[in-house]
Amino acid sequence: MSKKSLVLTLVAHEGYFKSSDTNAMSLGMELFFSSITDTYIPLLNMFETLDLDNVPFKISLVLTPTLCALLSDMELQENYVQWLDKLIALGYSQIHKLREEKSKKLKVAQEELDRIIKTRFDFVEVYKSNLLEAFKYYADRDSIELLATAATNAFLPHYIDLPEAINAQIECGLLSHKHFFGVAPDGFWLPAMGYTAGLESVLKNYGFSYTILDSHGVLFGDPTPINGIFSPVSCENGFKILAQDFTAEKELVGPGGYVNKEIYRDQNRDIAFEASSEELKGYLEENEMRRSSGYKYWKKGEVNATLLYEEDLAIKQAEKDAALFVQKYEEKLKKAEKTLGTDNVSLTCVFSAKNFGQNWFEGIYWLEQVIRKVAVSEEIILVTAYDVVDKKKDLQIVTPFLSAASGTGYGEDLLDTKNSWMLKYTRKACQRMNYMADRFADETGLKARALNMAAREVLLAQSLDWADMVHDGIDAQYAEEEFKKNILAFTTVFDALGANSISTEWLTKIEAEHSVFPWMNYRMFSKKQ
Repeated sequence: MSKKSLVLTLVAHEGYFKSSDTNAMSLGMELFFSSITDTYIPLLNMFETLDLDNVPFKISLVLTPTLCALLSDMELQENYVQWLDKLIALGYSQIHKLREEKSKKLKVAQEELDRIIKTRFDFVEVYKSNLLEAFKYYADRDSIELLATAATNAFLPHYIDLPEAINAQIECGLLSHKHFFGVAPDGFWLPAMGYTAGLESVLKNYGFSYTILDSHGVLFGDPTPINGIFSPVSCENGFKILAQDFTAEKELVGPGGYVNKEIYRDQNRDIAFEASSEELKGYLEENEMRRSSGYKYWKKGEVNATLLYEEDLAIKQAEKDAALFVQKYEEKLKKAEKTLGTDNVSLTCVFSAKNFGQNWFEGIYWLEQVIRKVAVSEEIILVTAYDVVDKKKDLQIVTPFLSAASGTGYGEDLLDTKNSWMLKYTRKACQRMNYMADRFADETGLKARALNMAAREVLLAQSLDWADMVHDGIDAQYAEEEFKKNILAFTTVFDALGANSISTEWLTKIEAEHSVFPWMNYRMFSKKQ
């Protein structure tokens, strides 16, 4: 009996929120450092544990270019270690205080301190501050498949009538992947799974052979796929499409999802928001905004609940939930095999990497248990997205439908009354960047530096992170300010080139602040011959 295929795809992304003020902790840096601590290092440690236990695993993984840029930034690596040192000092002061008070929270605080100390050791001693090289190690061993993606998490359907803008996002994303991982991948991740007709042709021209769409992008295709989402389909030009099972992430974080069980740790309650300023001295600078420390003592529940978190019980529940998840997918694939009359069925599950560790503290352990249980399953096997499209021949030709994994399935939340003004500026900037790339095609020296800087700012402004934050009302002011900085920097270059007057001092300052994509070539925005 052949086993049915299950594709686990993790999407790891961080917006480029690097601040020019190295003495201040920006919102973006807080989120980035928390992601390293709670998700990226635990994920690599999970890979190592599975490897040592000879448990086979296959995972498709997206590491976006802006995330890779942050992880490879030596200044940020040093700042991260300094941040961990502050957390460790805070932990010791907490232990001292709780021991004197004979508090029941002492055990939980000690567990968290031990975890942060180990995290520091892993980052500095085990991974030598180079997490990307560790991910590449597992990719080279074919345990994980790394998919390329757009340069700055841009929602590509917004620019389908501006081919130069689409080309620049894809080309820069591809160069980033080659720079960090040394290969040109077969698969491409569309940010927010945003698809509209024509993108398959552009991706095919850049050498990509497949992507993943939201389920309705395939199910509403023409003609209707005979195998639904249980088999890839092919576009007219041979570009292949996998459909995600949209119910997968709901199992984790939807209403009634595993993450909402009260036995798990409450990730929203942190001592940094409850302790006195005196207790936080040394962790927070004077007059600095309070931010998460990672020391979280409570189970989920009422805001003022006093039920202490019990890690042992939470781990047992995560193992039960992993078994339930695997059982559901065994049954789902078995039923599909019987209904469709084929033994060649597969399902693709897509998860945000933040769900493992950062949003759901026990999520990494849950994922490890899923992998272990699939490894001994008689029904299903873990494969990568490439494995699925590579082994399936004579795929049904289907024209996919306009779709996204955002809003109600069409990305409308990225273009609403709150944030639609942003697209007007990015589209105009793209048009102007195309004009400059063609007009100043052979520039060198200072002008070339300025044009490369302008191209970076356009790409950064296109990030859907800004529109998403404004739509959600979460740190919307911060998002608007960063977006305006990108547009203003681009416009400054545009005006300066028109006047043939560029400030070297200003350009050097902006280059230092946004040092992303050192390989940038502004000619990416040129019209293709």
